Amino acid sequence: MSNKDVFHFTVGQLVDLLKTLPQDLPVLTSGYEGGFENFYEPAIIKVKHEPENPYYEGEFQVAQDGDEDTFDAVVIRRGVRDE
Repeated sequence: MSNKDVFHFTVGQLVDLLKTLPQDLPVLTSGYEGGFENFYEPAIIKVKHEPENPYYEGEFQVAQDGDEDTFDAVVIRRGVRDE
């Protein structure tokens, strides 16, 4: 199996994609537990900051309609595998 079959993005591909997005947005990533995964294409979503959340819930959450103090962020979500 070649690396081309294993990885979703190379550094160059990710850089090219990120250059198309607004350069002043923060970048967030999903995560929990250990290890590493491939990731989905970065997307812009509206989030809210909730620093009081436990670590496993994440410091930032997807904003819901009616939430205050929300902002756009580029999110790189880890791939989810069904095992």
